[in-house]
Amino acid sequence: MLQTFDPRNKDLMVYINGELIHRDKAGVSVFDSVVQGGDAVWEGLRIYDGRVFCLDKHLDRLFDSAQAMAFKGIPTREEVSLAVFQTLRANNMRDDTHLRLTLTRGTKITSGMDPRLNQNGCTLIVLAEWKPPVYDNEGGITVITSSIQRNSPRHLDSKIHHNNLINNILAKIQANVAEADAALMLDAYGFAAELNGTNIFMARNGTIYTPHADACLHGITRGLVIELAEQLGIPLIEKNISLTELYAADEVFCSGTMGELTPITHIDGREIRRTDNSLVPALTSALHALVPKYGVPIPE
Repeated sequence: MLQTFDPRNKDLMVYINGELIHRDKAGVSVFDSVVQGGDAVWEGLRIYDGRVFCLDKHLDRLFDSAQAMAFKGIPTREEVSLAVFQTLRANNMRDDTHLRLTLTRGTKITSGMDPRLNQNGCTLIVLAEWKPPVYDNEGGITVITSSIQRNSPRHLDSKIHHNNLINNILAKIQANVAEADAALMLDAYGFAAELNGTNIFMARNGTIYTPHADACLHGITRGLVIELAEQLGIPLIEKNISLTELYAADEVFCSGTMGELTPITHIDGREIRRTDNSLVPALTSALHALVPKYGVPIPE
């Protein structure tokens, strides 16, 4: 499901460290840490009906990640929020929009790995695009199991939402070669962790199961699904999930800001038995109903 260029994005204005710059001229220094070593953290947000969905939750994770990475000269929460709103207003965006918020360690005085070379504070980038959800929420997606293992906390903790995505990209390459939509990544013990870009859930006999957030990102949408299941009276258990359990599930779906909630129809060639009482439509409807509660209005 390769996305295509949207002509509405031809003249985007991109925010970089206090300036709004046309996309054709936007860029960062070759000495920036995101260029030198993928040394940055990021968040993906969606805009619904004039509201930035879960902005506060995403900012919490952004600043937690920056703290874990020992960034210096981090902009304030108010400065980041203002940059988000300025970018959306500059592009006249109030719906059907995906926003990528990136915070790098900043520029270095000379190339090198040592963070002490970063003496100018962080670089803040806000890129907003007209973009629908990446997956087919109704038809679903096909998945293969990747040989690329998801990082464990002993290596590069997945709870840091960092820009070093080679682990996920290699898994996605395998999915592309297999002509599948996404790759399922396993943890160090062979249990399901997450897809290359989204969290995973399965349902069996009316109960939802999802992997522990050990080798996977603690996704914002994942957390909302857990919250909604409780509100809707659907039992939900976090546990180690094997491939065998996924193959025999009544329903499997993934969650993420870019994909919302999407059914998974096949895993490694096995067709997932989809019961008539699928949980995805009800959860999706409930998720959209949370927009007024968790959506931060874009100031005029």
